Amino acid sequence: MKMFKILKTIVAVTAAASAAIIISSPFINDYSAYKVEKKLCSTPLPPDTELVDSVSKAGKLVGSGNGMQYFGAALLHSTLNLEELENYYADYRKNEWEYAVEKQQNQDIDIIEHGSLQFSEQVSNDGYYIVYTWGEGNALCEELDIRGH
Repeated sequence: MKMFKILKTIVAVTAAASAAIIISSPFINDYSAYKVEKKLCSTPLPPDTELVDSVSKAGKLVGSGNGMQYFGAALLHSTLNLEELENYYADYRKNEWEYAVEKQQNQDIDIIEHGSLQFSEQVSNDGYYIVYTWGEGNALCEELDIRGH
């Protein structure tokens, strides 16, 4: 009888721990995306450029198949042109997926193919650019988060 109670306790604790990990995985993945955003925003700005807004998102954001992706983006307003901004951020790039720069015409972030993401600030004229980067997260949480599948 005592062995049955111990086994029952072990099963209950294991089930509770598994449920906690599964339930917390989306929050952990969102936090991983937030860290990508914050790292991007902590990068020094080029001259004559201001940070207007920033966002992040975790999930299956581009492409097909399964996999969690971590995205961070910053909306910049600058008197520099696209080529000057690209040259500036090239020094921070370790691969083609980091510190990409594009003109931003509106609030919507068009890089995101699945779902939607937008800046909260209005984009009203020329001189607005998006700088975005991709990051990584916890492998276990990637597998347990339904948004990556």
